[in-house]
Amino acid sequence: MNRKVVKEDIDSRIFDAVNMVLLIIFMVIILVPLWNVIISSLSSGKALAEGGFIFWSKEFSLENYRAVFNDSSIGQSFLVSISKTFVGVFTHVFFCAMIGYGLSKRYIRGRKLYVAMGVITMFFSGGMIPTYLLIKSLGLLNSFWVYIIPALFSYYDVVILMNFFRNVPDSLEESAKIDGAGDWHIFLKIFIPLSMPAMATIALFNGVGQWNDFMTTKLYITNQALYPLQMKLYEIIVQSQTQSMQNIGGSAVIETTTKGVQLATIVITTLPIVVMYPVLQRYFISGMMMGAVKE
Repeated sequence: MNRKVVKEDIDSRIFDAVNMVLLIIFMVIILVPLWNVIISSLSSGKALAEGGFIFWSKEFSLENYRAVFNDSSIGQSFLVSISKTFVGVFTHVFFCAMIGYGLSKRYIRGRKLYVAMGVITMFFSGGMIPTYLLIKSLGLLNSFWVYIIPALFSYYDVVILMNFFRNVPDSLEESAKIDGAGDWHIFLKIFIPLSMPAMATIALFNGVGQWNDFMTTKLYITNQALYPLQMKLYEIIVQSQTQSMQNIGGSAVIETTTKGVQLATIVITTLPIVVMYPVLQRYFISGMMMGAVKE
């Protein structure tokens, strides 16, 4: 018996050690390129032209960030990105929670039909052209609401919230009804507060998607006042490539400075998500596990 326990203990330690080594290698593979992008964005054009550094720049400079923030439209684009992310996340989580709460009740008429319709949307979509025609017919072209309304519903998120709501004891709802509470009161005062881990997980998923969304602007927005930061990044990259082609055979410093502006823009667009992730990370694992497990 003791030999078996000792063998299991050795196997467990070997397993933990192998896991630790693999995770360290995985972490290094991710962090080194990210650190190099940050350091390169903080380097002068001359240092970028010479290259040859990975962990620390040869010549520190903030000129790349000054060049980005000197663009008068950056502030407007940043405001659009912040607005569409916050409004989109709030409306998406609330809408999906309402549907998930309704579908978690087995006595709802037509529940199986609604569930089947939702499952179909997970595997099939209308395609780009029908979706564009629908957006156009709804009058959402060149409208801020094109970022919000089409992103209201995700059946994947509804399933997570629906399974989470099913884990809430029925006795809580029955007690509230005996005290005279209605469905809205039960949903807002009991289910929403108890479901914060799952809702924070959904908010994190949707927030990252909203912040990084680029194709919605590319397809449906031509008004530059509604361009988010990601579209501005695309414009800067295209502009830098054009300048590089025009300066072939000219000064190498101009090209590398443009590259530095691209790197600075990448850091600026990525930083908010990196900052928000640790704040919501503590809800992430519990939300996913409790939403995924169905008894």
